[in-house]
Amino acid sequence: MSNIYYENYEDALPDPKRVAREKKKLEEAGVKYIFSCWIDMHGIPKTKPVPMSDFELLCMGKGPQFAVHSVSFVPDLGPADSDQISLPDLDSLLICPWDTTIAWVFADLWWEGKPYNLCPRQTLKRAVRDAAEQGYAMYAGIEPEFIVMTWDENGQPVKAFDNDPPQGVRPRRQAFGYDAEYTTDSMAFLGELIDIVEDLGWNMHDVVAEGAYSQFELDFHYTDVLDMADRLVFLRVLVKEIAKKHGMFVTFMPKPTTGDWRSGAHMNTSIQRTDNLGVNIYEGKNGEWSEEVFHALGGILKHGAAITAIACCTVNSYNGLVPKVGGFEGGTFTWAPTHMAYGRNNRSAMLRLPQARFAIENRAADLCMNVYLGLGMMLAASVDGLVNKIDPGPSLDEDLYIMDEEEKAKRSLTRLPRNLLEATEQLGQSELAEQVMGKTLLNSILAYKTDEWERYHQTVTDWEVQEYLRLF
Repeated sequence: MSNIYYENYEDALPDPKRVAREKKKLEEAGVKYIFSCWIDMHGIPKTKPVPMSDFELLCMGKGPQFAVHSVSFVPDLGPADSDQISLPDLDSLLICPWDTTIAWVFADLWWEGKPYNLCPRQTLKRAVRDAAEQGYAMYAGIEPEFIVMTWDENGQPVKAFDNDPPQGVRPRRQAFGYDAEYTTDSMAFLGELIDIVEDLGWNMHDVVAEGAYSQFELDFHYTDVLDMADRLVFLRVLVKEIAKKHGMFVTFMPKPTTGDWRSGAHMNTSIQRTDNLGVNIYEGKNGEWSEEVFHALGGILKHGAAITAIACCTVNSYNGLVPKVGGFEGGTFTWAPTHMAYGRNNRSAMLRLPQARFAIENRAADLCMNVYLGLGMMLAASVDGLVNKIDPGPSLDEDLYIMDEEEKAKRSLTRLPRNLLEATEQLGQSELAEQVMGKTLLNSILAYKTDEWERYHQTVTDWEVQEYLRLF
């Protein structure tokens, strides 16, 4: 995957000979249409279908242009300004598994000969370049969790894989997690996903029936941060398309109902040196953690609130970052992170050092995030920790769910942001966020998230009506 961040448009244009080779391969495979996809502020891919006859023009930046600022929540430009050019990255080219007449390629946005400063993919590429200048390269794996749903006879959304009655006798404790029966019932859908991910060469390790009814997690192999960001965006589309084929739909909303387990997207990251690629610096001698991993932890914790604002970017995200939920399908405790701390295999902390891999697992993330910005922040924070040898403090290897508040205060433990407002305010104070995203993109995100919070906060909810209407 090409991680190169080009400063000038002409330098980014691909070799015409390669363009010709790629076109020939696509035509031989029966491809008729190209989706060249750029990424908006929310991490959602946008495109205009192009016929194969225009493939060369598309690759050389003479294909469709976009008024990105008119549709993607970044009103930095006006109707009299130039459009953006979408330049495909041929290293990301693949054929759509759900429709082999379509090829998909990720694109970078350019504006007036320079990288468009509101392009999240360019943002991550710039973070990769900055890290490389310090001698570091990041690799990442992401554990996407989601809930599969369908519509009942009344047009209401219900869990697709749930054979227990909505009223009457239901299991009081977790029935779905790891369950072989439910997994078997889901295999028409899951099996197709497994086969596709394997065919894409992503090395699927396993699929997990998670804690909530109809909730699943996909575990596939790590790669460099840009490739992983591209894969996650493509996977979100892929999962939805396969679900549609089976008469279902997928939601990445972290908490669709109060009783659900939260759907997360844990970011697992490791670092290699650019002059010694292939060697994970987090792995020390004799199977122990290295000194470097603790400096990286220090950097991530230093910037933990700002990272969380990007990785948990909706009002709903913060409904899941709590220790307990009443009426919880899986019991009482959530297994979600609650504090900006790290521990060895401690799932109640934001950061976990897993027992089976040499990577830092950030558990405060979900699939609503713009993954390019989330990984860009993780990369920059890790490098800050490595370069400045930041001390993360002692490992927290105790259950935060049962630790009392006095003990937490004694240890100076910092709570994760409790809601989108807190997270957004701390993001706005982050020098690292401005360094990674630039002032214009950061201000656009802050404006949108402030508006999102205010619209939510001004809405009278069903809970408020039930709680207060007749009480007072």
